[in-house]
Amino acid sequence: MSLLEVRELDVSFGRRRAPAVRGVSFSLDAGQRLGVIGESGSGKTVTALAVTGLLPENAHVGGSVRLGGTEMIGLDERGLARLRGDTVSMVFQEPMTALDPTMRVGRQVAEVLRLHQGAESGPARDRVIAMLDEVGLADPERVADAFPHQLSGGQRQRAILAMALINSPDLVICDEPTTALDVTVQALVLAKLDEVLQASGAACLFISHDLAVVSQVCDQVLVMLDGRIVETGTVERLFTAPEHPYTRGLVATAQLERADPGQRLPTVDDFYAEAEHG
Repeated sequence: MSLLEVRELDVSFGRRRAPAVRGVSFSLDAGQRLGVIGESGSGKTVTALAVTGLLPENAHVGGSVRLGGTEMIGLDERGLARLRGDTVSMVFQEPMTALDPTMRVGRQVAEVLRLHQGAESGPARDRVIAMLDEVGLADPERVADAFPHQLSGGQRQRAILAMALINSPDLVICDEPTTALDVTVQALVLAKLDEVLQASGAACLFISHDLAVVSQVCDQVLVMLDGRIVETGTVERLFTAPEHPYTRGLVATAQLERADPGQRLPTVDDFYAEAEHG
């Protein structure tokens, strides 16, 4: 049995039930890394929130999401809280909104241990320091004693990663975790994420609009458009032989740095037009 099984997931919102995700199905095995790519509004984040039970109250959800054999759709808040931070954890796009600005970073990471394992303050701090060091933060004791605003964007994102990993979850969901970072820091955070995932053996669901970024962490990829999965495959195949016009556009975008000066850059519409006439 797969660690995560999503079957015919449908999500819509409000009285008009505007569809956000339609008929999405995929599975994720223990230790596997699966990327989900697509433009803003394609349904990537909504799918992740359905997996964690974090959709808003006005969401209408159909289908099945089974995590570690437990059905997440319809599970009460107590059951969801037991799984979050333990079986599954999430790394969000903007660490300043995920961290409490009034609490020191070390206390926030330790709170995850206290909630799920009942760890006492002394041992919890030792584990927090070790985890901050593991995610590549220099001087982890200073970081633990700092408030979020005293850290750089890359440091905050690694602190969020430490919070997500400290309970050794089976699945880590990363939702655009490096979008707010500059290219150099982004590369460092992705390299550290890859290293920590290898050491922990956790599965990863990595959400991004950028196939090049996903390729640094994942082996398999789902491509989403308008709430549906339009193509699946290995990173290598999608880079070398994408089939859907939308995927071909994304791959072309990821390779723009190879374009010659003055060259007209392709758009996704170009690939749709080519498919219609080819």
